[in-house]
Amino acid sequence: MPQISDIAPDFTLPRDGGGEIQLSALRPAPVVLFFYPRDNTPGCTKEARAFTDLLPEFQAAGVTVLGISKDSVLKHTKFRDKHDLGMPLLSDENSETCEAYGVWKEKNMYGKKFLGIERSTFLIDGDGRIAQVWRKVKVPGHAEDVLQATKTL
Repeated sequence: MPQISDIAPDFTLPRDGGGEIQLSALRPAPVVLFFYPRDNTPGCTKEARAFTDLLPEFQAAGVTVLGISKDSVLKHTKFRDKHDLGMPLLSDENSETCEAYGVWKEKNMYGKKFLGIERSTFLIDGDGRIAQVWRKVKVPGHAEDVLQATKTL
């Protein structure tokens, strides 16, 4: 599980609408990676909308925002189009990136245990180091907190 000041685990993942994104290729731009459980669920939709609403401010600061879940590229594309999302959504169907970032966890809902993505966000500086980590994210106000943190880079 990466910690603050560690080099962020690199990845190349397919994105909504086609193509791939490689994390290390985005340097020296800072990057926000937000991991979310599933497309088109209420909490995930609110989180993705919040980042989209603040996207102009992230972009003005030179920050790239990326969403990651295990949903397929096709699901991501439909999710993006349905909710007019502005940032790339990356598909980690085999969980390798989720596991590298320590967000693939055992969860418990209504007494049933299952594996899933723990809603988490990573702020990565222009050198590719993790500058800040938010785990077990609560959606209200989160995108604003992340935007504020980018101003300390």
